[in-house]
Amino acid sequence: MWSSGLDDAFAQVAGVFRTASVRWRARAYLTGLLAPIERKTAWQLSEAAGDPNPDGVQYFLDRAVWDAGTVRDPLQSYVADHLAGPGGVLVVDETGFVKKGRRSAGVQRQYSGTAGRIENSQLGVFLAYAGESGRALIDRELYLPKSWIDEPDRCTKAGIPAERVAAGVLTEPRLAEAMIGRALDAGVEAGWVAADSAYGRDGKFRAFLEARRMPYVVEVPVKQTVADLDGDRRVDTLVARAPEEAWHTVSAGPGVRGEREYDWAWATVPNFGDVPIGFARTLLARRSLPDPTDIAYYLCFHPDSIDRAELVRVAGARWAIEECFQAAKNECGLDHYQVRKWNCWYRHISMAMLAHAFLAVTAATDPKAHASWETSQSPKSAVSWR
Repeated sequence: MWSSGLDDAFAQVAGVFRTASVRWRARAYLTGLLAPIERKTAWQLSEAAGDPNPDGVQYFLDRAVWDAGTVRDPLQSYVADHLAGPGGVLVVDETGFVKKGRRSAGVQRQYSGTAGRIENSQLGVFLAYAGESGRALIDRELYLPKSWIDEPDRCTKAGIPAERVAAGVLTEPRLAEAMIGRALDAGVEAGWVAADSAYGRDGKFRAFLEARRMPYVVEVPVKQTVADLDGDRRVDTLVARAPEEAWHTVSAGPGVRGEREYDWAWATVPNFGDVPIGFARTLLARRSLPDPTDIAYYLCFHPDSIDRAELVRVAGARWAIEECFQAAKNECGLDHYQVRKWNCWYRHISMAMLAHAFLAVTAATDPKAHASWETSQSPKSAVSWR
């Protein structure tokens, strides 16, 4: 049954909660995030736990003694133990959390991909692990914009650590570097990093990965330049030179509508002697089959023995994090929180990630138990939360 799997997942983090009462609260919170309720707010999670009011949930998120960072670490181990392999891909991306007011830590008017427009929102940067049998979120950072750093009193009221304010603005690529570094230092087995153009265009981000000898396939904007024998050239200019026989139709993996087939062209980028021995830098292009003018560009760094099909697989793996966001929000309440403080955000997000990881691991390792969990999500089911 899925309940035994949930016991195993919670056992990974149970030691973080040092008292029996906080441990019970943590288990009830995790179970509530998996419950068949429309919104995982404090009131509804309290009702699921059998509480008359949300005081217990609010205490757990705000004042109880436990560290969200010590939930993240065993969560990574849990995902790695069940999903990791040498071909695993670490994927970075951000997602927006639309909020009202100006007191939620890090909130400001900014573009939110979730809303598809400029909104009053928080921005979370996430790291996902995409393995052959499943994918899950394994790390997170809340972006702190300059508008907050310029107001230290507001930061203090939101509980933002003084050392984080003193560090200044850390852009999304810098936050991604910190998360990737933590995963690798923790021994998470991964062969690749994938990211969209917000990260791929950042030369420091690519240099960080190369210094770690971490292969990557990162999307870059059309105006991105690379060193050519004739000088720096835009990637679209270089790809426009590719003869038609250089394009090959390859699937980037299954999607909701079947195989995601595109035409792909691949070329070596002149390295001028600064690439590590045994590695290569290459340029990959993805062309839409129905619209040949729709082309995406990728810069790649990898062992020189890698073939095109492997790069295409990694490029396709980037979409895994979008699937993680959708599942974690729809099924585990990732964006249902009503907290304002910095620490509370990390606590809720970490617990929601653990809930999502449980679902991912269950689907990968015990499909029958996952089917049992899905059946239990019927509103007619009688579920005991204590």
